[in-house]
Parts: sequence; C-alpha cells; structure tokens
Amino acid sequence: MPLDESRALRAYGVLGITEVRPGDDVGALLAEALGPPGAGLLREGDVVVVTQKIVSKAEGRLVRVDHDDPAQKQALVEAESVRVLRRRGELLITETAHGFVCANAGVDLSNVGDGWAALLPVDPDRSARRIRAELRRRLSVVVGVVVSDTFGRPWRQGVTDVAIGVAGIAAVVDLRGTADATGRELVATQVCVADELAAAAELVMGKDRAIPAAVVRGVPSAWLRDGSVREEIVRGPAEDLFR
Repeated sequence: MPLDESRALRAYGVLGITEVRPGDDVGALLAEALGPPGAGLLREGDVVVVTQKIVSKAEGRLVRVDHDDPAQKQALVEAESVRVLRRRGELLITETAHGFVCANAGVDLSNVGDGWAALLPVDPDRSARRIRAELRRRLSVVVGVVVSDTFGRPWRQGVTDVAIGVAGIAAVVDLRGTADATGRELVATQVCVADELAAAAELVMGKDRAIPAAVVRGVPSAWLRDGSVREEIVRGPAEDLFR
C-alpha cells in the first residue's frame, strides 16, 4: 500500500544541551545546539518541543526539599495548588494556578539534584514565547515552540507528555463545521494538536536519555499561528463534569 509522504511528520532529538542552571537562556542553548544560522538544522515552520524541566531550571523554579520527608513534600504540593481534588496516601490530585489538574501540582523530583524539587514555570505560555523569540533572533527562522510535561490520564494506565505552554503553534485545531471523510459535518471535534506534538516528541527524548528537546518537522502550515495552552486547552470548572 502506498504511503502518504505529504502528511509525514518527523521528530528529531536535539543533542548537545548540557546541564541547565538557574539564569540560563533556554532559547540561546537551543540556538547554540541547532546553529549556526543557515546550517539548516532548524527550518522555517518546524516546531521545537522543550521539556518543562529545563525551562523550570533556567527560570529558577527549584526549591529545597527532603526527599525522605513525605510531609515536607506534601506541604510543597499544597503550596503549589489552588485546590486539592483527591488524596490517596502520598499522591494528591490538585489544580494548579495555571488551571492544570495533575498529580502533585507538577512538583517533580526526577532529573534534579538530591534535595531539590522542580516546580512548574509560572507562565509556560510566556516561557514558550521567550524561547521562540530568541530562536528567531539568533537563527533567523520562525518556528513554533511547545513546552511539554509528563501527565497521567484519568482511566488510563501510563503517562504521556502534554503541552503546558505554546507559542507560534495552535494548541487546539477546531474542526467543527468541516466535513469528515464521508461528507458528514463535524459538530464536536477539536483536536489538541499541541498535546499530540508533545507526545510525539517525547518518543525521541525520554527521561532516561538526557535529551530535553526535539524538533518536529512536517507540521501543517495552518497550525502555525498564535496559540495558548491556558486559553485553548485548560477546561474551566463550569465545563468539567468531575469538578
């Protein structure tokens, strides 16, 4: 059966990004890894996916915590939450100030130094915009940027990466009012393309490979527009059957 190469997506892990420290410029680190300008490693219309962890480190969103003290970690999680929705042992499902509903308010102890925890960026959409602007300034290419993080999902085992911030790429593509393959009008379909791109990129990154960024190539040009996770993806409590 022939393959439709016109709709192909390719994901490439970005090598060469070393340990990120508070005060580092993630956009500059990416530009250094993907440069020099004109080298063609980053092309117009690509989407750069960056893990939340290096964004949080660069923005100084690190706090000390005793990994062996569950009460201290729980207090930190509650401080990062606007509401605790469920508790089970040490696991809390909370709502963050961003509107995210996730485990432990996104507080993460993996891939950080012993005695430290990483918190979510204060404004991940803004973080994505800064990275995008720096890549454009240094490499003279216009790209989309996704800041990704690992979330669990209700009713399904396993975790996947999702978008917590975007810039220059749609968060959701609304297909309502268009026709499906049989000609029927779609009345409810809104595709969270930012989450899909984050998940695809994670397959070439991974927590165990020290590759904190990826380039996704072949994204439809119609997706390349101003976007916002907070405005497009976060579902308000009034629309949520479970809050």
